[in-house]
Amino acid sequence: MPTLLRLLNLIKPYRTWISLSVLLGFLTVASSIGLLATSAWIISRAAERPSIAALAVAVVGVRFFGVARGVLRYLERLVSHETTFRILAGLRVWFYERIAPLAPARLMQFRSGDLLSRAISNIETLQEFYVRAIAPPLVAMLTALLMALFFGAFDPVLAVTVIGFMLAASLGITWLARHLTRRSGAAAIAARNALNADVVDMAQGMADVVAFNAEQRQAAKIRADAEALSHAQRSMGRVGALQTALMNLLINLCALTVLILAAPRTEGIVLATLVLAAIAGFEAIAPLPTAAAHLQTQLSAAQHLYSVVDTAPLVAEPTEPQPVPSDYTLRIENLRFRYAEGEPYALDGVTFTLPQGSAFAIVGGSGGGKTTLVNLILRFWDYHEGLIALGGVDIRQLSASELRARIGVVTQQTYLFNTTIRENLLIAKRDATEAEIVAAAQRAQLHDFIMRLPEGYQTRVGEFGLNLSGGERQRLAIARALLKDAPILILDEPTANLDAQTERDLLTALQTLMHGRTVLLITHRLVGLERMDQILVLQRGKIVERGTQAELLARDGAYKYLYMAQRQLIS
Repeated sequence: MPTLLRLLNLIKPYRTWISLSVLLGFLTVASSIGLLATSAWIISRAAERPSIAALAVAVVGVRFFGVARGVLRYLERLVSHETTFRILAGLRVWFYERIAPLAPARLMQFRSGDLLSRAISNIETLQEFYVRAIAPPLVAMLTALLMALFFGAFDPVLAVTVIGFMLAASLGITWLARHLTRRSGAAAIAARNALNADVVDMAQGMADVVAFNAEQRQAAKIRADAEALSHAQRSMGRVGALQTALMNLLINLCALTVLILAAPRTEGIVLATLVLAAIAGFEAIAPLPTAAAHLQTQLSAAQHLYSVVDTAPLVAEPTEPQPVPSDYTLRIENLRFRYAEGEPYALDGVTFTLPQGSAFAIVGGSGGGKTTLVNLILRFWDYHEGLIALGGVDIRQLSASELRARIGVVTQQTYLFNTTIRENLLIAKRDATEAEIVAAAQRAQLHDFIMRLPEGYQTRVGEFGLNLSGGERQRLAIARALLKDAPILILDEPTANLDAQTERDLLTALQTLMHGRTVLLITHRLVGLERMDQILVLQRGKIVERGTQAELLARDGAYKYLYMAQRQLIS
């Protein structure tokens, strides 16, 4: 019930469209009832061979109801589809707005394929919530009121009989369908999410799957997911066939009962009118069991969405954010952080001050806490011990979006969207002019390469940017950062996994990017660090050395050991 109430609350903004659609649906059913009832009266009256004048009004009525039924059905479909698409678009925006604050910390607990299934398949399932679960019951209630008034005008017994059969169909069969599909509906959603997640995982890791001859194992896993989904859908299909048979049985029993009761109570000329009107009224009742059968599927889809959006974000936005200071000095004092209680500290007592316009490098082996520090500065996670201050203001008192607007980032794994080079650059600055885009690419030493491509800046980079080399992807990341033109620059392993020549070229491009900015370079490759104002050596979450490269090489410490080890490896 709470899930149902939350869904109803989500569609409140569309209540005007829903009301109009329900009204048109009711008028369509009313036209069908009028068409069948009037047609039956004409046929019965014509058997008495009256004058044509006696049938004139009824003939006009048949024409009116026939035309009205077609027009109203078209308008009802038009409005209901418009309503559905508006709700669908609203749900997608709502889901995105809810998960954006969870990235990346909270979303790491979900598989990418699972998130994709929730964002696409589950929301598409909910588009039927309005069509199947909201509109039909409302149309049925209005139709039942009309039937009660219509049959009550002839005989209260007939009105009670027809309403009784309609209640039996709408409540009895609906309850049965809801009960029988409770498990299969939830199972169908779970199986579909699992299938989508496994298919996405297999597609993304296809190269490794083939390399290790694991195609058969992966195919068997997907086959099992598909069979589970098919089993749940077959169960729902059997319930659908049962409810259709029961509905037809009740419609026929209702018609027969009305015929038996009306025969001694009414004139023979209206007998067929009452029977056909009773049958026509069930047009509004027939969708209800199907709606109930699909309701569990829709509620399960909603619960899968709410299980994500109800996750509390790890980063708490301040109730009254402080304005971002104009001083971009970054000060870190006694910073301690761990990802979960009981785990060792990823950062343990880190302290340093990065003055505005300076360039610091943080070096160390893998697992030393370098990337954790970047995540905390960007407020992907919030720290609870120590302080990170920008211009003297605790960054937890700043709006996360405003803070990130002042920070440009180049990481070792640049994510590129499967679109054009130009669109990937515009992520940094949506309103950038063509001249600004070209200037950023030129400064990143990327423009000449782009112009050699057949489609230039309109060239598509492929999934994850696989149409580009590692160096080209990194230059694109640098061009993004240049286009953003942020006063603070964080470089997280920007030359990782590159060959020596590409690394030298990128370092040259990075010097252009670093000029005039507050720079924090995170790296384990001790190349080009002689230009840094200070180097911090981070090991096991602690700063064990600090100084310029010349000062650190003059000592017999951790930095010199790393430096000599890399030189020996290269030689």
